[in-house]
Amino acid sequence: QVQLVESGGDSVQAGGSLKLSCTTNGYSGNWKCMAWFRQAPGKPREVVAQLDYQRTTNTATTNYAASVKGRFTASQDNANKVHHLHMTNLSPDDSATYYCAADFVNYESGRCPKEYSYWGQGTQVTVSS
Repeated sequence: QVQLVESGGDSVQAGGSLKLSCTTNGYSGNWKCMAWFRQAPGKPREVVAQLDYQRTTNTATTNYAASVKGRFTASQDNANKVHHLHMTNLSPDDSATYYCAADFVNYESGRCPKEYSYWGQGTQVTVSS
């Protein structure tokens, strides 16, 4: 059974930094399709960083939401099967529950699916002004 587990959420002051981690249990490979989402109370869930793979070129790119570009960086530690989201210059608008999500490359299309099958339970990030 595949499980994703986030950690690293905390309460910080505006301008601070945090590093979130997403660990996978039950799957020994490295995700080619993986994303970080966040959801604040009363707001829709939004993707903040998305690893997108294309089998035809065997390349993966990470795309960021405009609101976090230049401040957030997604990385992966393949040896330890851990994905990270490095967040800097945090503002109160970044306060939310952060989720990691992952899935396998679609066999027919060779691309990442639009919906993810595996989700973590979320980790809370609170940024105070």
